[in-house]
This record gives sequence, structure tokens and C-alpha cells, in this order.
Amino acid sequence: MPVLWCSLPVVVPLLAAIADFIIGDPWHWIHPVQVMGWGIQAYQTLIFKYFQSPRMQRLAGVMLGLGLPVLSGAIAGGVVSLAARFSPLLGAGVAVVTLASCFAGRSLRRAAEDVLAPLSQGDLPEARGRLSLYVGRDTETLSEPEILRAVMETISENATDGVLAPLFYALLGTAIAPEVGVAFAIAYKALSTLDSMVGYRSAPYTYLGWFSARAEDLATWIPCRLTVLTIALLSGRPGYVWHTCQQDAPADPSPNAGWSECAYAASLGVQLGGMNTYRGQIRKKPLLGSPHRPIDCPVIRQSLRLTRWACVIWLTLGLMGLGFRYGLNCG
Repeated sequence: MPVLWCSLPVVVPLLAAIADFIIGDPWHWIHPVQVMGWGIQAYQTLIFKYFQSPRMQRLAGVMLGLGLPVLSGAIAGGVVSLAARFSPLLGAGVAVVTLASCFAGRSLRRAAEDVLAPLSQGDLPEARGRLSLYVGRDTETLSEPEILRAVMETISENATDGVLAPLFYALLGTAIAPEVGVAFAIAYKALSTLDSMVGYRSAPYTYLGWFSARAEDLATWIPCRLTVLTIALLSGRPGYVWHTCQQDAPADPSPNAGWSECAYAASLGVQLGGMNTYRGQIRKKPLLGSPHRPIDCPVIRQSLRLTRWACVIWLTLGLMGLGFRYGLNCG
């Protein structure tokens, strides 16, 4: 049992990543993000009903931005710790399932294929309809190149905050204890969910969402730069990719999304950004990368492979570090 107990922290992140790759998120299961979303919705409804002043909404935003990640992480870590008291294998199993729910690798692949399938058959209306399930922009009049660009931008942005950043925090926390790895990953997922639901500069979230948006930017900053470096190395042209990101990414209003998208664009020789329409309002995003080649289905699948290889590299290095750390303790 001591050998088994020492090996569990090393195996948990690996099994969670494998579970996400093979199974993903079963649609009929309640997902932790759904529960978080219900809580955020109930909280914001209460705040908007009883607190109209900017000062009170800002304070409520701080409480939400701190409270949900801390509470979510504490509950998840506590459940894993409690399960481990009954059995190390049970604790590891709960940790694997919970961690797997934090990774969105298979979900990203499934979303991309869901849009590419009708597109490859020339069914633009169906491709537009399916794309609308995954992006915030208006899709009703998008052309085929615009649909492909939207898919590529979604994949390259979410590779960081949906896949690699949760993996980063899972590995970082597991170096302390398996339940801490779960707590860190779930806490980051809570921040990411807050950012997507209330982290807007426009009304009605101007004051309620400001803290969550900035906290998520801060939490994603290091994983994003590590993602850029990893994608740059995988491209075989690290100097070019890094230079392109330094040149183009700062023009994006997000301190992270532009860097993540630009790394993929430069690595694959395509250009992202341009005109998008949101609820009838035209917005121009900065151009990222250079259009050496058009965005097509093979390019999108290449971007998905880049994300998978980045995960493999991070897992390999992380598991080596965990093996060394827990191997010393076991010895």
C-alpha cells in the first residue's frame, strides 16, 4: 500500500487527461461548470435586484470573484480528501473524474468536427447553426472562410483557458497533494466560468464583473505564455512565432487571448482576427499572424494536433517532476 499511495499523485493527472481524451464530458452528467453557472446566475439576479449603485456592485463583484473559486476549490478538494480517507483508490478515482471535467480537449475537438462536418458537405446554413452554439458572434450570414476562421479562433483561444491552463494548475497543485491539484484546477475553472458569464466591460456587468475578469486575466497569464512557448517550439520556428506574438498580440484587448490565437496563427501560417458582428454591432479585432495559407479543414485539424502535443509535453514534464517529488518522499 505505501508504494501504491506514493504512485497515486503521479497517476491521477495522467488518467484524468486520458479520460478527457477518450471520453470527454458525458452530456447526460451534471458538469461542475453547470453548477457554477447556476450559482452565478442566482447571485447576479439577487445583486441586480437589490443593489443598483456601482460601489455595491463592485463590492459584490469582489465577493463573487473570490468566493466562487475558493468555495468551489475547497469543496472539490474536500470531497477528494474525504474519499481518500475511506480508500486511496477511491480518492484517486474521484480526483481523476473531477480533474477530467476541468479539461476541455475532447469538447474542443467535438465542437470543431461538429461544424466541419456539414461545412465539408457544402451545407452552410447547418454549419452556421452549429457554430452559433460555440461562439458569441452572429453567424447567420458568415461565409465559409469566416466560419473556418471562427472555428480556428475558438480552438486557439480555448486551448489555453480550456485545456492547458487547467492542466497547469492541476500539476502545480498535485505537487502539494492530489486534493490540492483538484482544488486548484476547479478554482481556475470557476474563474474561467465567471469571466465568460460576467466578465464584460459593458452593462449590466460593468461593475459586477470587473474583478472576475481581471482575476482570470492574472491567473491565465503564466499558463498562456507557457502555451505560446510550447506551440512555438512545436512549430519548428520558435523565434518567428515569438516575434510575431510580440508584434501582433498586444493589439488585442485581452492580455491572453490574443497571444494564444497569435501563437497558433504564426505556427500554422494563417491570419486570424478581422471584422466580427455581435448582436448586430460590428467589431474589428486586430489581425494576428500573416495569411501565408488559407484556413481550411486540414489547418484546423493541425491546430488540434498542436494542442494535443502541447498536452503531452506538459504532462510528460509534469509527471517527471511529480515522480521525482513523491519518489523522494517514498524513499
